[in-house]
Amino acid sequence: MSIVRVAAFSISLDGYGTGEPQTLEEPFGHAGQRLHDWMFPPETGGETRARYGLDGALAMASYDDDTVGAEIMGRRKYWPYPGDWTDPEWKGWWGDNPPFHTPVFVMTHHQHESIEMEGGTTFHFVSGTPEEVLAQARAAAGDKDVRIGGGPTTVRAFLAAGLIDHLHLVVAPIVLGHGESLWEGLEGIESDYDIRATPSDRPGFVHQFWQRRGQ
Repeated sequence: MSIVRVAAFSISLDGYGTGEPQTLEEPFGHAGQRLHDWMFPPETGGETRARYGLDGALAMASYDDDTVGAEIMGRRKYWPYPGDWTDPEWKGWWGDNPPFHTPVFVMTHHQHESIEMEGGTTFHFVSGTPEEVLAQARAAAGDKDVRIGGGPTTVRAFLAAGLIDHLHLVVAPIVLGHGESLWEGLEGIESDYDIRATPSDRPGFVHQFWQRRGQ
């Protein structure tokens, strides 16, 4: 049975999934790359995905996964600025061959033609409620899973709507103080999930696995 899931989503100790302000130069705002040190180790220049141990396995599985048939992301994961599209040549952060290799549904109120990329990724720009966008993604995914890719506002909206079956969080040992919160307005949501945790290979980081109860 296919599920809706979040994979390898990093947050700070105080629950922020990105800092601010987000720009083309600093896509995670004042957080920089610190939330993702477990996946992109600083000693490699922050460019190389962890390859060994638990972190390596989870990093590779987060995208190199043929059980995912479609992805949903918020507009600001695709492009950091609100309002009208100002760069018609922009095709995301990921180059000509993005890591998704599936249809990707970008949630936005601003119309944009679909963009077909190398490797099987096609960006579709859609509006609607989480339920409506999920229905489109499920139709594209067939019997495969749908991944909610972020950012935190989008993940929070799907959690609030009760649509996420499995959530893999990575809690980073930093306090951001401000940014985009994953948990705002979700008091008590932990009661809907069975939660397990295990230490990362990188000191201070913790992997959490949230599985919806009854599944």
